[in-house]
Amino acid sequence: MPREGTGPDFIEALARGLEVITAFAPHRPVMSLSELATGTGLARPTVRRILLTLQELGYVRADPQGFALTPRVLELGVAYVRSMGLWDVARPHMERLSAGTGESVSAAQLDGSDIVYVARVSVPKIVALAVQIGTRFPALQTSLGKVLLAALDPVRLEEVLAEPGRSGLVPRWQPDRAEREAELREVRARGWALTDEQLTLGIRSVAVPLRDGSGRVIAALNVNAHAAETSVERLLDHHLPLLLQAAGEISADFARLETAPHVVR
Repeated sequence: MPREGTGPDFIEALARGLEVITAFAPHRPVMSLSELATGTGLARPTVRRILLTLQELGYVRADPQGFALTPRVLELGVAYVRSMGLWDVARPHMERLSAGTGESVSAAQLDGSDIVYVARVSVPKIVALAVQIGTRFPALQTSLGKVLLAALDPVRLEEVLAEPGRSGLVPRWQPDRAEREAELREVRARGWALTDEQLTLGIRSVAVPLRDGSGRVIAALNVNAHAAETSVERLLDHHLPLLLQAAGEISADFARLETAPHVVR
């Protein structure tokens, strides 16, 4: 860490304070003033003043053998982690997935019998599905919606599908109950959903679930393509493995976000 900045706004004292915090060695929870001065290359009086300031702020405690960090230091990292939401976690993975497939990538959640788009990385296309954050579509005719519906228990599924949709779109595919149940059983069994021009002509997509740390489905992620440009075989053989990998990484990152420690003052 530089102790001298490149501009007039650089605060050298802050840089030195952070350097002392990061000088605590692995497996050495308690360090003496001399050890910290040696580790940082700072003068002992400077290190002492920094340690006493950090002690007053609650980041360091005095120990008979020297000084030790307190759990409050976790706030410095947790503040960043807690400022993030699922879509902050998901975005870099979605961007890589879009780059790897050359297609638009979206995430959605259920709202009644509709899906609502909550995140999207778009790829310009001559013919594209007009989607933005907040766009609604009937859940049953989308790959995203099939994944989300398949995760519901039977009672909740019937309650959700009984709710009137608010998308204003009449989908092409209008299954009866038996056909619908067969479709959702297949989605549950294989862990992903495909839709091939069931919502509207020219649009096909594949979707997989996003899960929290307990394994609960909290959203769905898809790759969508135009039928004239991308075959079902290409969607399943090339795009689906990349989609499954991205969803696994997003779910794992979100699980870590959920388990980040809460510091109670």
